[in-house]
Amino acid sequence: MFSGAFARMILPGLFLLTGPSGCLIPHVRPPASVTGDHAFITYQPAEKNDKKLRLAVKDSIDMKGEKTTVGSEFLAVFGKPATDDAKCLATARKRGDVEFVGKTNLSELAVATSGVNAYFGTPRNPLRHSLIPGGSSSGSAVAVANGEADVALGTDSAGSIRVPAACCGIVGLKTTYGLIPLDGVYPIAPTQLDTVGPMARNVADTVQGMDLLQPGFAAQYRQAVANKPLARGIRIGRLYIDGTDPKVDRAVDDALTKTGFKVERLSSKFMENWMQAQADAATVAAVGAWLHDQQVLIEPQVSFRTKTIVALGGVEYTSTYGPALGRKSAWKAAIDKEFEKVDFIALPTMQKLPPHVPLFSSGTVAFEASMLAWQNTQAVNFAGVPALAIPVPIPRASIPVTSLQLIGPSRSEAPLLNAARLIEDAVKSR
Repeated sequence: MFSGAFARMILPGLFLLTGPSGCLIPHVRPPASVTGDHAFITYQPAEKNDKKLRLAVKDSIDMKGEKTTVGSEFLAVFGKPATDDAKCLATARKRGDVEFVGKTNLSELAVATSGVNAYFGTPRNPLRHSLIPGGSSSGSAVAVANGEADVALGTDSAGSIRVPAACCGIVGLKTTYGLIPLDGVYPIAPTQLDTVGPMARNVADTVQGMDLLQPGFAAQYRQAVANKPLARGIRIGRLYIDGTDPKVDRAVDDALTKTGFKVERLSSKFMENWMQAQADAATVAAVGAWLHDQQVLIEPQVSFRTKTIVALGGVEYTSTYGPALGRKSAWKAAIDKEFEKVDFIALPTMQKLPPHVPLFSSGTVAFEASMLAWQNTQAVNFAGVPALAIPVPIPRASIPVTSLQLIGPSRSEAPLLNAARLIEDAVKSR
């Protein structure tokens, strides 16, 4: 808020901030949660006993007639309703068995890993309300985990589907770069990293969500199941990351062993390449946010935390961005080479269990940086390949599940979900 500013209510919930110069700036009182858990920004619950698939959409994806707020007060005030749906919603709109139930909450401007949102409220993690929900697709994960939607669509530029899926104990699929159209999706790094994907409580519902994004996908999945009905013969490359909580690593290993995959440890050289790709992808995502959002740095409705995160991308643009892009093709070649030896790569989605929501509801840049260091997701976006997060049991921990990330070669979504099905079946039988 401006120094010396004061607020004057002109309509219920709408204020004008008057700055020292006398200029008037609209300011909307933070809205009450429409579902109690802050999962939704707008919500239209399905009718009781309605058998349609309930679909929630992250509020960075255009829906005709609704504002795309991207979790921001600034866009909630000044944004205009979308004139068209995003292209990725075309199939869902045509299907008669799908009910749109609302637009889901997210980190402001989709730039933070924690899922914290000071304006719309931070979605409440159903595993434990005091824990972060993960971001940026926090509302999508919470809506699914709480049973308010069967499928939710999220976006993923550096982990924004898989991290909230991991934090909330659900399945989240990051799709192959370029597979799903991005027209009508709020950009972070659309020419490098951005993807749209489904989130659901289980693999079967995730398949349904993918069938909405890629018509005919359900048939591809059934073929993948027929091709590999059992885990034997599926080769998994296990990647170990220094600094991971031993309980998390053990939970992932137990799930892979229980499933019956053929598992081999990936080399330390590949791990080094992975860590470099993690850093490079984070740079590209940060610069992308700055390129698309730098105009908001002067807007009083945007939080200081978000402004700082966006501004840091401008610093990286002049220092590390060029070299990071220059290493992209070598990283893609390195991961493709691994897929000549194994079918999928497995590692924890996050190195640690989700932390508590910060004491101050808006969080800090330092907190977001620590969260970014915990996630094992960015390198996947840099390679452009698909990956999913799936919950697996973690004994003697503060929450009952952690998350296993499974990565596949380009356009392997159907075999990837089949492998996830095998994991899901195996850990259920514990």
